Amino acid sequence: MSVIKVAILGFGTVGEGFYRTIQSHAEELTAVLGKKVEVAAILIKNQKKKREISKDVLVTTDFADILNLPQLDVVVEAIVDKDPTYIYLKKAIERGCHIITANKEMFAHYGTELLELAQAHHVSVGYEATVAGGIPVIQTLRQLLNVNRVQQVQGILNGTSNFILTEMREKKLSFAQALRTAQENGFAEADPTNDVEGFDAFYKAMILSRLAFGEEPNWHAVERTGITSITSELIDTADRLGLRFKHIASIKKSVNQLKVSVGPVLVGNEHPLYHVEGVQNAVNIFSDIVGQITLQGPGAGMLPTASAVIEDLVYVCQNRPERQGFTTTSEINSGRQEQGEIEETWLIAGYYNVTNHSVQLIDQVTDGIWIAKAKREEIDALSKLNEELVYFPVIGEYEREHVLAR
Repeated sequence: MSVIKVAILGFGTVGEGFYRTIQSHAEELTAVLGKKVEVAAILIKNQKKKREISKDVLVTTDFADILNLPQLDVVVEAIVDKDPTYIYLKKAIERGCHIITANKEMFAHYGTELLELAQAHHVSVGYEATVAGGIPVIQTLRQLLNVNRVQQVQGILNGTSNFILTEMREKKLSFAQALRTAQENGFAEADPTNDVEGFDAFYKAMILSRLAFGEEPNWHAVERTGITSITSELIDTADRLGLRFKHIASIKKSVNQLKVSVGPVLVGNEHPLYHVEGVQNAVNIFSDIVGQITLQGPGAGMLPTASAVIEDLVYVCQNRPERQGFTTTSEINSGRQEQGEIEETWLIAGYYNVTNHSVQLIDQVTDGIWIAKAKREEIDALSKLNEELVYFPVIGEYEREHVLAR
């Protein structure tokens, strides 16, 4: 029986999980692929660290040793930094290897280049694990885009932020207390900036944007907001209104404009992301034929991410390279009309009496906290008059009786 030779770059949570899964599911992989999968080499940083790796596997700190293997079919990259991983994967493609990555920051920066290079070398790229861990959102979008025209994608893409917001609401914790709990449970890094300031979700949104709409916006034009401004008082106020804070990446395309935002919003119980709690991730996709579908599951962890990488292994070994490209904008936007900026519902906090603004104040919830109706540009203008103002869009219907009954 012929063999598929795989190299793993990095042996942290993702790399080790993938290695273990190949061992535990060897029979299933052979049945699906018709070939035995063998790990030929693993790239590590520290040779002195003890690891449970078979003696038949080349363990090295030098990527050149891996490129020089007599047979190499697939390179799986599970390293955190974007450099030099991009160079590693570029060299792997040029050698004629399929590549798989779980590195969202690297793929957000270099994904288009790697896909184009892979197409030129007639190999495939798997990147399911870059977005939402074990949730098969990439494969689902690929399948939908065969015929459906995706109109909007919304997702809770960072489990750390979702966990913090859930803890703040359910256990009445401050942001600092909830963050500390996340760190103690291994859900947040010692430096949580990427998670709580929205960078992690931003990178994932760029990847989804390219796949769903064939392009991405100017990164500097994307509104990216974290959750650090959300206080216990705001969490309690939202709860009284029947709303929950969720950190959501939203991607929507009209004929002439691609709009992407990453930040906290308020959702009611009719919204598909309302009940997504803790470290769970979820993605809601709206397309013209199927309507709305929601995928939910673990966004990180050894086995969920290993599951995504294993599915990518099957994908790259079975699919032709020409089927992996992004859908073009013209294919998904024909016949749609651009919408003007519409009036939205907002929760605003830190408001004091400012004259000469066009924001319509609907209800005062507590001192300094209001429900308002306004266009985005009007809210932005009001915030310039009041630097202490913070504001969050309310998605869905706002039920006024929650305020009137207080």
